Amino acid sequence: MQDFSMAFIGGGNMAGAIIGGLRQAGVEPARMLVVEPQAEQRERLRERFGVQSLAQPDASLGAIDVLVWAVKPQQFRQAAQGLRERAPGASDGLHLSIMAGVRCAAITRLAGARRVVRAMPNTPALIGRGVAGLVANPACGAAERARAEQVLAPTGELVWVDDEPALDAVTALSGSGPAYMFYVLEAMIAAGVGLGLPESVAQRLASGTMAGAAALAAGSPATPAQLREQVTSKGGTTAAALEVLGARDVAGAFDAALRAAARRAVELADALEREAGD
Repeated sequence: MQDFSMAFIGGGNMAGAIIGGLRQAGVEPARMLVVEPQAEQRERLRERFGVQSLAQPDASLGAIDVLVWAVKPQQFRQAAQGLRERAPGASDGLHLSIMAGVRCAAITRLAGARRVVRAMPNTPALIGRGVAGLVANPACGAAERARAEQVLAPTGELVWVDDEPALDAVTALSGSGPAYMFYVLEAMIAAGVGLGLPESVAQRLASGTMAGAAALAAGSPATPAQLREQVTSKGGTTAAALEVLGARDVAGAFDAALRAAARRAVELADALEREAGD
């Protein structure tokens, strides 16, 4: 990893996941700074990772190479104002956002940033098994893209998309995706209990099955449809189950669910931009 400095604006779970991954990759804590108003969270990050921390931005952020926006979207406007007032030079660095629903234009306008990369990670990033979609604004070149990848690589797989609207689809698919998997997992466990298994046994079987199937799909040249067909014998138990899922239009329900999530991502971004224009 190249020698560059990073400041995290916000010290929540996802920021902690990135910092933890960078520390495991050998990045020295002296190269990382966290701006977090909550004293308890600042102390937790200092104790766990040894990173420096501030309650609010100061002039030192003007010399930072990469600013990682990790605040809640509704907190961004106030945080950006504080940054511009106390560290005007920070606009010169690369601004890497992991905030949902805050577009590059809003980051440019409110934080004074010129070079912006947006990333949409998901919660498995907490164990280094996430997948994140990324998009860069036109002011970013190959160097900025590479630097964003270096910051986020410890969280898992990284996938670039061509334009910012595609990030709404990423939000719907992978950003919110773990919740869908947990929902299915809950349903499978409940069904197993309904069939007479102890809950602990049902949970181990269902969790192991989901993890194994995902690993098989990720590592196999076969498509998910082909893998499903390999498990399904005509007239067998799997076929009986899939017939019920098809009759209930589970695929259609997932399509509608992801479309609803994508619409909501657009609505939230539009609302934040209207607020920013007030």
